[in-house]
Formats: sequence, structure tokens, C-alpha cells
Amino acid sequence: MKRLLFLFLIIILPLKVTSQELPHPVVNTGVYEFLDELASMQIIEINSAVKPYSRLYIANKLNEADQQREMLNSRQQKELDFYLMDFGKELLLFSHDRTTARPQDRRTFLWHEGEEDTSNGKTFKLRRDLFYYKDSLFSLTINPILGGEVFFNSDGRATYARNFGEARAYIGKWGFWASLRDNHEKPLLGRPQYLTKREGGHVKGATDWSEMQAGITRSWSWGYAGFVKDRQQWGSNYNGANIFGGNNPTFFAFKLNLKPVKWFEFNYFHGWLNSMVVDSSRSYWVSNSYGLDYREVYHKKYIAANMFTFTPVRNLNISAGNSIVYTDKHFSPVYMFPLFFYKSVDHSYTSGVDNMNSQTFIDISSRNIRNLHLYATLFIDELSVARFTRDDEWNFFSWKAGFRLSNLPFQNLSFTTEFTYSYPLSYQHYVPTLTYDTQDFNLGHYLRDNSKEWYFAVGYKPIRTLNISAWFTDAVRGPDYTKLGTPRVGNPPLASVEWQSRIFGLRASYQVINDLYTWCSFSVSEVTGDERWSPEYFYGQKNTINLGATFGF
Repeated sequence: MKRLLFLFLIIILPLKVTSQELPHPVVNTGVYEFLDELASMQIIEINSAVKPYSRLYIANKLNEADQQREMLNSRQQKELDFYLMDFGKELLLFSHDRTTARPQDRRTFLWHEGEEDTSNGKTFKLRRDLFYYKDSLFSLTINPILGGEVFFNSDGRATYARNFGEARAYIGKWGFWASLRDNHEKPLLGRPQYLTKREGGHVKGATDWSEMQAGITRSWSWGYAGFVKDRQQWGSNYNGANIFGGNNPTFFAFKLNLKPVKWFEFNYFHGWLNSMVVDSSRSYWVSNSYGLDYREVYHKKYIAANMFTFTPVRNLNISAGNSIVYTDKHFSPVYMFPLFFYKSVDHSYTSGVDNMNSQTFIDISSRNIRNLHLYATLFIDELSVARFTRDDEWNFFSWKAGFRLSNLPFQNLSFTTEFTYSYPLSYQHYVPTLTYDTQDFNLGHYLRDNSKEWYFAVGYKPIRTLNISAWFTDAVRGPDYTKLGTPRVGNPPLASVEWQSRIFGLRASYQVINDLYTWCSFSVSEVTGDERWSPEYFYGQKNTINLGATFGF
């Protein structure tokens, strides 16, 4: 690890740095959906195949929209001003000449809304923060994380709460952030085997667990790199990505983003996963005051992934990349090289024995028709050309296609349709240490393999940050072909329906102040089939009310 950090510093330190990049959580859905809306209106361009976006990236996109305010309706203008109260701080910080820091440049705010700051002739109102400090060199923001939700249905009440805090800082040429969240959920609604979009993280099988996210980054004018522990979501979607779904527990990774020209972007990360598979050769007995105890040690597990995004014409993004899950005593430096096609590299290193687990993916996102977002994603876990001509063999694919129509036929209205289909054994592997997961939580689509889903939604935003939506999902999963003795090929997709979930719901959410969300929803659901794949609380026919509020993520 020390050698890796040294290599990182050698590569990055000589670069001229003009800004810092800190990721903004994808679960802050308000600003992500607003950027998506602006992109569909062709006011800005975004690469929605790779998330999270950085705070500075979001700030710059909001600033682009601010230069075209006349194209926005009244609600959109108010929403733009609302988000600039938060992300405008990045614009203010990075517009200063840091070589001329003066005492009068320093500003400290303790929970004051309406304070103003001016840079380059532009004045911003600042959002509420528990603590905010800024001068020409340094910026620090500290906020609490407080929130929870409650469910009511015929099985009684289910609760979830979280608390603690988050902080981020820009120091000269560096960016730092840390977020610690204590979670409390009863009963557990997000176990690894459940087919749900709820965030994974029940690391001890208990109703209380903590989640630490943090990172350090260093940037230059056309990219950034850093060590991070956060959530990755790859693949255009509105109801669950199928490259990296982002619902799994966070893991530590080295991350790299390059955008040297307007028409090309490159993303890469190398991550340290948790295999949850005990390595008996490294496990051992210990004797202490409690008696004899067997100390279990897990097998090492790693992942490397890259994504190349090309923009041949405005509003059209074509992305392609690949990844590999590998295991060894130590991480392999060959997978630290970001530009490789890893399957080919793997063949040269594991020739004559079982290969590692590699994947390939393609994502196409088009906003060439104003107010219409068309997208498709293909995840290839295993490909054999010969299987295309055979009636009894199938490749290991997961694919998704959909569209969102915004502001038609009325302003502030949207329609979304999305279809996902995953063939048997996609995301799976017969070697437990190579399966596409971490801590037993799948890294890909939340339905995992041998499944399909239809998703329909109608959304309406009558006023700033108020989102009223109605949705319907029909999801099914077929037989589990990972059972002992099942062949790897020749497994027919969805030969029978082993699990099905139909949900119709209504939801209203409102962001009172920046990052303070409140919401309520009512859903009618019917979940049948294999009881292992759903929490008992939602299984069967249920009418469920959900109320919640949260500040911070």
C-alpha cells in the first residue's frame, strides 16, 4: 500500500493543479435529476453513464445553465438558484487567486442562511451549514447527518434511522472529505440475498451498523485522481444501473478521471473488495483471556474497471469499458494500468489454468432530440460467438433500454419507461472469490441474474424541489442456477417464474432547504415466490405507507 501511495504521489505531484474534485452522493437525487432535466433540454451536456459527479462538475454545469436563464421556466430558475446556494461555493472558491490571500477574504458562517459572497462580480447567497469557513486558500464545511423513515403496513411498523456527520475541505491543491453514518434498521430490509435497491451495508447481520466514506483527491485542469471509499454507479438508468448498481457497501479504491478534450472522457478505478471467503491457510487459533478462539482471515479480492466515453456529436455519448474481478495474495500491479483490456491481460497471466472473472460493457446515451433522453446499456459477463447459433445455449448478458420524455406535453412533467433483462449466471461465478460482489452484495443490477423488469413512471414538479411521482414496476426472477450440480451453459432464461414483485406507488418529496428532504409515499405491492429474496415485511400483498425526513447523506 505504501508503494502504491508513493507511485500516486510521483505521478500526480508535478502536475499543475487548478481545482479539486470531491464526489457528491448519488442518493442526493434532487440535483442529479435537475442536471438530467437540463441536459434533456440541451442546455448543458452531461455523461450520465458514470456517477457520482464531483461537486465542482455539478457547480460548473449549474453555472452553464445560469448563463442561459432565459431558457428556463419559473420553477427551473428557482431550483437553479436553490442549488447554486450550495454548489456556488465551489465556484467562489476556485475563482479566487490563491496567491493573494488576504485576511479580509476570510469568511466564517455558523448556520446563517442568506449570507452573501461575491467573486468576479457575481453574488451568491449561501446555503445553511452547521459550519462553513472559506478564505483564498482553504475551505471547510461541516454538517450533521440526521434522518430516518418509518413504514406502516399489515405487518406493523418498520423503522430506519441514521446519524452522525460529514465534512469536506479544500486545502491548496488538495480535496478531502469524510462521512460517518450510524445506521439503525428494524427489521433488516437490505440483506445481501434480498432483491432490493436499498443500500447494502448490514455488515454484521445486526440492526445497527456504521458506514464510513472518505477520500483524498488531487486535480488538474483536465482530470483528477485520488483514493476514495464511496459508491460507484455506472450505466445510464432511472431505476437501477446494471454495470455498477451502487447498492453494495462502499469499498476502498484508487480512482482516476481524465477529460483532455470536450469529446472524450476516461474513468478508471482499482478497488479492494471483501470476498467473505475464509482462507484456511492464513487463519489461525489464538489464546486469550476469553479462551481459545479461531481467527478467520478472508481471501484477498480485487476489482479493476475502466470506461472510455466518446462524444462524436453534441448530446450523444458512447461509452465502452471493461472490468476484472481477481484474487491473489496481493493486488497485481498489471491491473493498476488503466488502459488495458483486462481479459486479454488475464489470459497471458493465467494461461493453462482457470482465468479470473472479466466483464465488458457498452452504454449509449442520446439527448439529440430536445426533451427526450434515449439510452441503452449492455453488460457482457461471458461471450461466446458460437452460442448465437445454438438454440440451447445463451451468453451471460444483462441489457437495459429506456427513455425519459421531459416537459412535454406540459412544462415540469416527465414520463419514463425502462426495461431490464439479465440472462442466467450474469454477475455470477463458480469460484466464490471471483463472484461480482463484495461482502456478498452484488455489484451489478439489484435483481441479479436470470431476471427482467419493466419500470414506468410519471413525474410532476409544480414548484421548486417538490417532486410528485407515480410509478409501476413488474419484476420477475427465474431459477437460481448457482445451486450445486447445475451446469454453467444451457440454462434457459426465465424457464419458470420463481419470484415476482409488482408494485404501484405514489410519492411526494420536497427539499425544504439544501440537503433537507422530506417525503411520503403509498404503495400497493404483491410479492410472490421464493421467500429468500424478499424481506418478510414486504412479502405477499401489502399496502404500505412510508414517511421520512433526512438532512445529509
